[in-house]
Amino acid sequence: MEKDASHTALFAEAEAVHRALRQPGTNKISDAAELSVSPDGQFAVFTATVVSELRGTPSTRIAAVDLTAGNVRELTSGPHSDKMPKFSPDGRQVALLSDRKTAGRFQPYLMDWAGGTIRPVGSVQGWVEYLHWSPDGYQLLFGVAGDEADLPGSSGAKTCRWDNDERPSWRPLVDYGSHRDARRQAWIYDLKTDTTRELSADGYNIWEAVWHGGDSILAIASSGATEGDWYRSDLVLIDAQNGATKEFYRPQGQIGVPAATACGGRIAFVEGLSSDRGVVVGDLRLIHRPWGDIESVDTLGVDVSHLEWRPNGQLMVTGHRGLRTVVSSYDPVARTFKEVWSSQVRASVGICATSSALPSTDDCVLVGEGFLDAPEIALIHEGRYRTIASFDHGYGEMMATTALVEALSWKASDGLDIEGWLLRPRGTGPFPLIMYVHGGPVGQWRPTWLGRRHAPALMFLRRGYAIFFPNPRGSFGWGQAFARKVLGDLGGADAEDCLSGIDDLIAKGIADPERLGVSGGSYGGFMTCWLVSQSTRFAAAVAVSPATNHVTSHLLSNIPQFVALFLADCYRNRDGPYYTRSPVLYAHQVKTPTLSICGGLDRCTPPQEAAQFHRALVENDAISALVTYPEEGHGIRAFPALIDYAARVVDWFERHMMRLRT
Repeated sequence: MEKDASHTALFAEAEAVHRALRQPGTNKISDAAELSVSPDGQFAVFTATVVSELRGTPSTRIAAVDLTAGNVRELTSGPHSDKMPKFSPDGRQVALLSDRKTAGRFQPYLMDWAGGTIRPVGSVQGWVEYLHWSPDGYQLLFGVAGDEADLPGSSGAKTCRWDNDERPSWRPLVDYGSHRDARRQAWIYDLKTDTTRELSADGYNIWEAVWHGGDSILAIASSGATEGDWYRSDLVLIDAQNGATKEFYRPQGQIGVPAATACGGRIAFVEGLSSDRGVVVGDLRLIHRPWGDIESVDTLGVDVSHLEWRPNGQLMVTGHRGLRTVVSSYDPVARTFKEVWSSQVRASVGICATSSALPSTDDCVLVGEGFLDAPEIALIHEGRYRTIASFDHGYGEMMATTALVEALSWKASDGLDIEGWLLRPRGTGPFPLIMYVHGGPVGQWRPTWLGRRHAPALMFLRRGYAIFFPNPRGSFGWGQAFARKVLGDLGGADAEDCLSGIDDLIAKGIADPERLGVSGGSYGGFMTCWLVSQSTRFAAAVAVSPATNHVTSHLLSNIPQFVALFLADCYRNRDGPYYTRSPVLYAHQVKTPTLSICGGLDRCTPPQEAAQFHRALVENDAISALVTYPEEGHGIRAFPALIDYAARVVDWFERHMMRLRT
């Protein structure tokens, strides 16, 4: 494809797909997230995506839905984005975050629920990532990031610099190794006095915090402030008045999703091997006052991703069991765990499952979606799923006539059971097949609306391709033992899990062995580069945001601890996986035409990773192209780059796979 793809037929097709699904300029909601239910259970507020034009990152608004009638109304109108609404305990106000003053720099606001008026509250030094009401409703807890803090990989892994100085163009950027301006702290806003104060926490960097009763804060915190320091975080209690800290729990792995009862009598959190900040899925831990032993709750095989205490003292638990999304309830007194609802067809929107509890019952509300279903607000009542409001603008009809969805299972070469998904055209195979490897490695493919960031998959299905989504060892949903099998073995048995899945599809007559493609982002980008360096079976490959040289990834990435953790080694060991599992060192073996795609602002997998793999391929006479989006970070997220990306990916596979038909 030419350097400027904007005048090509594929670009026009990709743009038409996004227009159909996003409905720009119509003021229609096309996506939803971050639900909060009113105390009376009648309404829910949520973050709604409304695309005004196919330019920039889609903006968001606060919207409300009547959970009985299904009526949806927008409550805010920007400019820029509003997000993360939270009902106050008395239901009279909604706290939210907005960047209406400075794009990207989110600050707290309060909305009067009855009148709809909105006012800014608090004055913090930095930008606010999350907020929580105190149990009595008189205070707000803010998680505040410093002006040079990085976004997590799941949000683009960019550095958010807010430099208002008119600095000369020649002035250098200087790094002294200090990260003072990147620290994250907790701030508290008092509604009675209209004052805001920083909660100094003895040098801790606070990644995640919630109220623990009304007089202390429960936090996930580390001594260092870099993204990599998150991997070594502890659970700490912080006095809300004087900031005095008490280390509560030092985990073996990673922890997240802290939750405390309103009185502070019980604490719950999740512990599990994790690839990315903000994506902690694993075992449920519980601590009772007076503080004693940590209770490891038997969740009946559910990998937990979200927790919420109900007013009646029950704990709502959302998570994953294999390919199913599961909502459960835990009684901490009787110590009984009960499944409320599960589905293999629908999942909740987001990287991992979440839901919002209704008061005093096992019912909840979630934003559901699926391979065949656009995002929708749904109510789980007495174990049954009911759609309240759908944001489908033709997606369901498009998929119903285009694709069939199948859950897959197969045996790995060592006998381990592996699962995944197949989306295929109607009719009989064998089909040209593209395998997508998910990010992580502790991630998961589950039922997903393809309109969000998977437009190429829709375009491939229309062209008669099958799409294969494997969940190799390391994925969440199958327990910690399964996830931890990837430690120290990136590109080992996990790669074989993917290849054995393709072998199974070939044996069943679904996949054409002469027309196989592979793609993926982040860990999936690494796996794409690794697979083509070890196998010649693929006709084409597209690696997005890959890590290709573990030594340079360790030294240039903002998460070197991730590299050391998952390789279980040190780059000083020249015989270890830093070298033996780096795709760039095997570039001379690559015969597959490979397109490498990266974001120029990516701090997680810096663009140098894709660049050096591309240059190594070119030096060894392989067919290769490198596409760098200068304004993107970890993954492609903004328009029109998303359209250009879809056009280039489809062009690459069409050019190098379909030519084999003749």
